[in-house]
Amino acid sequence: MEHAPCISQIAALLADPKRSAMMWALMDGSARQTEELALLAGLSPSSASAHLTRLSSGGLLKVENRGRKRFFRLAAPEVGAAIEALASASIASAPRDIPPALTRTAPILRPRPAPSPLLRARFCDDHLGGTLAADLYQSLLDAGWIEQLEQRVAVTHKGATQLAARGVFIQALAHRNVQVACACPDWSERRPHMGGSLGAALLQLFMQSGWLMLLNESRALQLTAAGQREIHRFVREPELEMA
Repeated sequence: MEHAPCISQIAALLADPKRSAMMWALMDGSARQTEELALLAGLSPSSASAHLTRLSSGGLLKVENRGRKRFFRLAAPEVGAAIEALASASIASAPRDIPPALTRTAPILRPRPAPSPLLRARFCDDHLGGTLAADLYQSLLDAGWIEQLEQRVAVTHKGATQLAARGVFIQALAHRNVQVACACPDWSERRPHMGGSLGAALLQLFMQSGWLMLLNESRALQLTAAGQREIHRFVREPELEMA
């Protein structure tokens, strides 16, 4: 166990609800000053400053000095990815069925709203997440390109043919040491989006085509004008478009 990463230190930093609230506010890649983060977390500026010092000392935040003001942002993309993974895990591990008696006596905790740029399109590990990704996954299901049987997702013959026509070859993806397709839980949508090597290939295609662009240092992705048009009709079959 001597080579195991010491994740307990990071877990301890994120375990405090006020610190996690400030980290969540920075998920859009922005840099915010102490007073703003204090307001978002419901803290006094002095208390927020103490929490932010711990987070920056622990390597989760970096500090930018702008005159007399100190601004904080996530220290690295991996930090955002870790927070997003925890958010996804909280959704996946939540009880699916709540007995009626409990709903009358116990309040249901609702997650804080996500930073708005992340909601539409964002990196989720190496694939696309957000509303755009969840809608695309549903379109793939509706068109019969994929089928979902319990926890398993499979690309159909029709899907493989149509994807190949768009430059995504399932046989090539199958040689990678990961699942070709899987339903990745989307923490902002409560609906799945496409994971696996197919999800990564689709994101790569969309970015190489100029349909999605990086948004500063954020995990958020910007949908271009061409992307709004092309991704929306990505699953349409050519014969249907000509009809």
